[in-house]
Amino acid sequence: MGDYKNPSLTVDTIIFDESENIILIKRKNNPYKDHWALPGGFVEYGETVENAAIRETKEETNIDVTLTSLVNVYSKPDRDPRGHTVTVAYIAKGDFNQMKAADDACDIKIFSKSDLKKIDLAFDHAKIIEDAFKVNNNIKK
Repeated sequence: MGDYKNPSLTVDTIIFDESENIILIKRKNNPYKDHWALPGGFVEYGETVENAAIRETKEETNIDVTLTSLVNVYSKPDRDPRGHTVTVAYIAKGDFNQMKAADDACDIKIFSKSDLKKIDLAFDHAKIIEDAFKVNNNIKK
């Protein structure tokens, strides 16, 4: 087998409450240190993307989630300054009362849709969140 460069695989989770608020974490590390981001991270070898989304969300937010819907797959080669990264994004449900910043998160907060316009988001998370709102609204119809 030859030498092939493969993209990294990551997951992101959008946790909605009944009022369509979402939880974001503030990144502890670069890239985008101190920017708000969706909970998520790298898929481990031998792990499903679904299990990775549940694990990463728990590690960063302390919330046990149930995945409810696939938002989309994001694969632009320049979307992460660390290199080509493909992200699978999910909508999830979980108990907001359990939230606590942990692992790669230095802070955690609940944001309304209007709050999101006033903050700097990491990576292409503004696009992912925009898509998640569309998917979530279609589910509710």
